[in-house]
Amino acid sequence: MARILYGVNGEGAGHSTRSREVILHLLAQGHEVVAASFDRGLGNLSDICEVREIHGFRFTYVNNQVRYNRTLAKNLFQARKATRAIKELTRLIDERGIDLVITDFEPLSCRAGRRRKLPVISIDNQHILTHFKVALPKHYRRDATAAKLVTRLMTPYATHYLVTSFFDAPGKRANSEIVPPILRGQFHQARPTWDGPILVYVTSPAPQLIRLLAQVRAEFVAYGFDREGQEGNILFKKPGFETFFADLLRCRAVIANAGFSLVTEALYLGKPHLAVPVRNQFEQIFNAFWLERTGYGAFWEELTKEKVESFLYNLPAFREKLAGYKRQSNQELFARLDELIAENA
Repeated sequence: MARILYGVNGEGAGHSTRSREVILHLLAQGHEVVAASFDRGLGNLSDICEVREIHGFRFTYVNNQVRYNRTLAKNLFQARKATRAIKELTRLIDERGIDLVITDFEPLSCRAGRRRKLPVISIDNQHILTHFKVALPKHYRRDATAAKLVTRLMTPYATHYLVTSFFDAPGKRANSEIVPPILRGQFHQARPTWDGPILVYVTSPAPQLIRLLAQVRAEFVAYGFDREGQEGNILFKKPGFETFFADLLRCRAVIANAGFSLVTEALYLGKPHLAVPVRNQFEQIFNAFWLERTGYGAFWEELTKEKVESFLYNLPAFREKLAGYKRQSNQELFARLDELIAENA
């Protein structure tokens, strides 16, 4: 049994959702886990293990666009809070006799672990940018450079990197390997159909998208628009995992931003994905670029009626490509993690 400090980035739901699955596995294996997180991580993890609230590294958005320079400047300005949090985590490591640190893109737990010369295992999808040889969209070189810099600063010098990805890529470092995306347990028992409306999801209101979809001859169910009820060919719903999951299982396809969690959930269920990334959010741009490159969906920065209709027309081709998508359970990652813990703890 190992005593584990698990650092979880609390921005958005993706990090804590997948970390929850990993922590449940670790607890089932008999390990003792203390998590460190903020924002969404506190709510998503506090019912399964002890969670310490820490200072959080957050991205800065202006007009729904990520600003990397402001992100770095803001977090450098809050360096004192980060330093204090590292000291608190270092004290926790000493008090609890922590043997090992696991981090999901959470920098403070990584630094506390390295300060105490403990093994640190990184589990995230972001390090595919820095630790693997991957093609990048040419028009976003500046954003790619900034995203790589942020990634390198987040969890440097980990003992080992487990990098989740929906495609393969050659590695550049001996201590890094690609593993399948982590999915919630419900997905592994799911039986999808393709007889429902097109699922639409956005992370911020998009009135232009509503007007555009109203012109398309198709039925849509839409989340993230802060409204409910049927309006023409669009059924609006408020967020809720059970209803969203049910609509994702039934939908013919997905039109959404390009967050890693939803992209990989849709692909696992065989749902073609039309990706419209959050502007200047290079991680989403990268996901959308590779979604299109693999033939599992389409990528557009700005949608038009014609682009949506073209995507819908090509659904049979996308679904045929998705038939060959490698669907794996979480067990491959869990088995590899068990090995690393046994080797390092």
